[in-house]
Amino acid sequence: MIHLHDIRYVRLGTANLDESVRYATEILGLEIARKEAKAVYLRSDSRDHTLCYFEGDPRDHTVAFEVDTPEELESALVLLTGNGYQARQGSLEEMERRYVRDFINFKDPSGNSVDLVFAPHHSGRRYFPSRDAGITGFSHIGLRTLDPRRDEAFWTQLLSAKVSDRIGDAPLLRIDEIHHKLALFPSAFPGVQHINHQVESIDDIMRAFYMLQERGIPIRFGPGRHPTSGAMFLYFEGPDGMIYEYSTGVRHITAEDEKSYRPRTFPAIPSSFCMWGSRPDIPEFKS
Repeated sequence: MIHLHDIRYVRLGTANLDESVRYATEILGLEIARKEAKAVYLRSDSRDHTLCYFEGDPRDHTVAFEVDTPEELESALVLLTGNGYQARQGSLEEMERRYVRDFINFKDPSGNSVDLVFAPHHSGRRYFPSRDAGITGFSHIGLRTLDPRRDEAFWTQLLSAKVSDRIGDAPLLRIDEIHHKLALFPSAFPGVQHINHQVESIDDIMRAFYMLQERGIPIRFGPGRHPTSGAMFLYFEGPDGMIYEYSTGVRHITAEDEKSYRPRTFPAIPSSFCMWGSRPDIPEFKS
């Protein structure tokens, strides 16, 4: 089994790099780590970067997870290729663009692009947001799946994810104590479905809610509270149709909790996504 240490970054192609970066700084509240010829790297915590926008196809998405040792990375490549998955060693140029010592890339069964990285760079500077959004860090992603049961088996049997809960057939998967770092939502095509940043409190969510309304940014869900993770949330639309989420108060499942914890299954109805009554304007969240 491939042990996933943590989620690391997301890479997104965009047709308008300048506009995407403006949104990431002025609306989302990220800090520019560096600008390169055709890419901009953005920070939300102590990591070198957690989001990279690059000039390219807006459907070109990659999410990265970290492993602990070079031996684990080598074993992962052998295990993935041995099980018939598309996996390859990253080139030196690609490593430099990702700011990691080493990495492999593979496609999950739905065709999502995933990097496994070893020794990703951290920043020696404190994260300094471009606006007071209250962000404490990049936390999780929603990923589209063409077959949630098949892909759940892939992420839990070949990789080290564990099911925390399910909404319909959509599993919410953890790789550490946090309720989920990855959620798989049924869709007709692959790609990143939403990107989550944690904020300090409900005050940050409500401040964002009113700011987004004033700026005319489409709010797609919330404010609300998930009955699964317990997190209070707000989802809103970004460049190229990407959905971003702020949330706070997410549940932790400790090693002690795991002795008795059993995943719950919620029906695929609006109240399973929000216990306060907010209804999603997000295709993958609609029954």
